[in-house]
Amino acid sequence: MKIKQLLYFISITVLFSCNTSNKKLRIGITGLAIESSTFSPAITTEKEFDIRYGGDIFRSYPFFNQSYMDNADWFPTMRARALPGGVVSKESYESMVLQIIELTKQTLPLDGLFFDIHGAMNVEGMEDPEGDFIERIRSVIGNKTIISTSMDSHGNVSETLALNSDIITCYRKAPHTDALESKQRALDNLVERLKSGEGKPKYKAWIPVPILLPGEQTSTRVEPGKSLYEKVKPIADSEGVVDAAIWVGYAWGDAPRNHAVVMTVGDNKNAVVKGAEELAKSFWDARDEFDFVAPTTTLNDALSQAFKYLKNKKDNKPFIISDMGDNPTAGGAGDVTWTLDKLLKTKEFKSKNGPEIIYASIPGPDLIKNALNTKIGEEVSGYVGAMVDNRFSPPILLNGTLRAVHLGDKNAEAEVVVQLGSIKVIVTNKRKPYHYISDFTNLSLNPSKTEILMVKIGYLVPELYDIRGDWVMALTPGGVDQDLERLGYKNIKRPMFPLDKDMADPDLSAVLIPVLK
Repeated sequence: MKIKQLLYFISITVLFSCNTSNKKLRIGITGLAIESSTFSPAITTEKEFDIRYGGDIFRSYPFFNQSYMDNADWFPTMRARALPGGVVSKESYESMVLQIIELTKQTLPLDGLFFDIHGAMNVEGMEDPEGDFIERIRSVIGNKTIISTSMDSHGNVSETLALNSDIITCYRKAPHTDALESKQRALDNLVERLKSGEGKPKYKAWIPVPILLPGEQTSTRVEPGKSLYEKVKPIADSEGVVDAAIWVGYAWGDAPRNHAVVMTVGDNKNAVVKGAEELAKSFWDARDEFDFVAPTTTLNDALSQAFKYLKNKKDNKPFIISDMGDNPTAGGAGDVTWTLDKLLKTKEFKSKNGPEIIYASIPGPDLIKNALNTKIGEEVSGYVGAMVDNRFSPPILLNGTLRAVHLGDKNAEAEVVVQLGSIKVIVTNKRKPYHYISDFTNLSLNPSKTEILMVKIGYLVPELYDIRGDWVMALTPGGVDQDLERLGYKNIKRPMFPLDKDMADPDLSAVLIPVLK
């Protein structure tokens, strides 16, 4: 048995012994979350998950305060979360689920369970992992326990997941600046229904919407996503409704559950049905208006626009280019070298006096090993990239000047900056997304003042969005290719917009999902 699990069993035994005469609610917490692309050759294993046990799980919920402790006895078992990537190996999935099942058995009986997932996990040989996971949890805790499910809006809600969830919600903003707010709402709804004695909401309306779009086209920063998601809260707050949600779905998963969904739950049948159908119709009616949150173009044109911007720019803000096809925050392998290869061959970057461009980032443990034995300012070489996804370009032998070294990041472990001409390439031991200004300043780089910043990302996260002078998204290849036509779906339900642009209007009548009793 793992040490963390042993400590958990000790703590849970103490909790039981302290509360034998206590009539407070008993609420469990568990979750298994990753966004994983079926179009990437990467395989995600258990060791890539951040796994927390027992009380350590509360660190994931900074909003958790004394009032929660006063209202219930809490039984957190195990919560695992990983950086988006490739499909999860079946062996790793089974190992984690079985751990959760065994730990959950030690907490029974439970009045409620907070089920904290992403919703876009893909597992080898499985069509609906979250559906399987929640069914297995339900078989242990029984039908009377209320499950409140919290999800990412890019997750997928199958009928199985809808059936076994009593209360369900997801983020209402993209980028997901309301992630913690959404989790708190899911937890508060659960506590309130238990405290009040109202129990499970009487009705659950589920509407599959045959739309499959990437997050980069459905951001709530711009229309129509902004107005669409603004309609959710008034419906969720209406009389007789407990919560309402719109899931965009996960475009880089190829399974029947991959499509948009609307759900509402509550006690007033008419309000629940009407609210769900209103949201579904609004989504469908706006389908032709969805577009990328920033201009999209080829890599060559993106660079041409950057050079033009530099000639005319009036301040020191960078021109940002999103290298979208291999975005590790959406499930890309993060090590496709196609874009970097093109940059290294671009004449404008050949001289160290050329326009400064920061490229973030590429994994290269071979180069990292050499760099750790090299002094700053000296030449270093080593292979980078294409260890996982070599479909578009092979590994690159980088030969350049070592500019910076940073140790200790839990994702990358070690990261360095290598300069070739005017290109400053961030090389990591493991793949790592670069979201924060500190990610760069730790490497003595200033992303706010560089001339061109290129990141493996889709829509820009807030810190990068705020420093941009101008911004385009390059349609590059990879495991999360934004050109959905190129992906070759085989298992999603058809017709599906925008793959079948001339499809007839679907039936968007609410399906009432049974309440388990």
